[in-house]
Amino acid sequence: MNLVQNMNVQGKVVLVRFDYNVSIKDGVILDDRKIASSLETLNYLIKNNARVVILSHLGKVKSESDKEKNSLEIVCNRLKELLKDGDVLMLQNTRYLDVPSKLESNCDAQVSAYFANLCDIYINDAFASSHRKHASTYGVANMALKMGKEVGIGFNMQHELEALDRLVVNPVHPFVVIMGGAKMDDKMDLMASLLPKCDYLLCGGGIANTCLRALNFSIGDSIHSEDTEVLKKVQEMLLKYKSKIMLPVDVIVGSTYEKSYVQLKKVTDVSADDKIYDIGPKTLERYKNVIASSKTVFLNGTVGYYEDYRFANGTKELLGYLANSNSVVVVGGGDASSSVHNLGFDGKYTYVSNGGGATLDYISKGKLVALEPMMGGEKIETLDL
Repeated sequence: MNLVQNMNVQGKVVLVRFDYNVSIKDGVILDDRKIASSLETLNYLIKNNARVVILSHLGKVKSESDKEKNSLEIVCNRLKELLKDGDVLMLQNTRYLDVPSKLESNCDAQVSAYFANLCDIYINDAFASSHRKHASTYGVANMALKMGKEVGIGFNMQHELEALDRLVVNPVHPFVVIMGGAKMDDKMDLMASLLPKCDYLLCGGGIANTCLRALNFSIGDSIHSEDTEVLKKVQEMLLKYKSKIMLPVDVIVGSTYEKSYVQLKKVTDVSADDKIYDIGPKTLERYKNVIASSKTVFLNGTVGYYEDYRFANGTKELLGYLANSNSVVVVGGGDASSSVHNLGFDGKYTYVSNGGGATLDYISKGKLVALEPMMGGEKIETLDL
């Protein structure tokens, strides 16, 4: 793949796809890290006299009423504050094109060609959006190549790929994975790809609950997968990797009928009305002992419902322990990176990926669909107008 710093951008119109899909509440951007991460590429292009046009999506746009609350104007205004020199042109939210015919999300050929015609060079710097085959990611790159134009990747994309390759795809052992989050169904492929590589996989959240359920433990009314096929696959995984997978031995539970109810219980004592919300202190110590001897740690998801302070201890304690460890620590996935930010651990780890689903796709599959047109020697799919 071409890297932006190796391309001649002088005087060229450079179309850059960023991921500015930021959280907004009451007209305020809650987290501008994605905007800030685009500055390295933008400053480089401006310094080298490129004429920059920006593409991005924001939120889900399924109706005309969705457009107003998902306008990129608020992002544009924040970018003006962060970008001190130079002028750039930002186009409106690419997902406006999804109403009414999903032209962006379905990688419409005419939209892809329109984007490609805007530029001399196309740069993808939207790692977090590159697991999707959209017109502004896959389609435009494909069309630009068909038109004989240059395509490449920006600095943020480079940093993400290099970090994940070096720290997760080819880790230094002992390699420990901490897997949390709500949905086991979304994590099966990731777990299957990591278990042969890791030395230990420590479970929390809905992932742990599903594993406990597959082993016929009572988990009460706790969040877990109820899919019989998933539970069967989990049973097989637990049997095959029983020496690697570690599950909670004690948990913090709430109740389905009493909001003030919070109890510490052994996993063997969870009742029908209990809801598991966090790992307990004995589990925490067991997990810390494993982390203590690790060289590389990959954290994906949270081990509890940290948004409620009563159930934040497990996640917060693990984050603090990792911050003070000698391990290479990589944080990947939306929930994990959000917990790092919200609990005050920014800047404490080797690398925090903002990729969400793209991070998980890249680790489990070893590729991102939006980058396939750029890969040397690979067949470029034809999008006929």
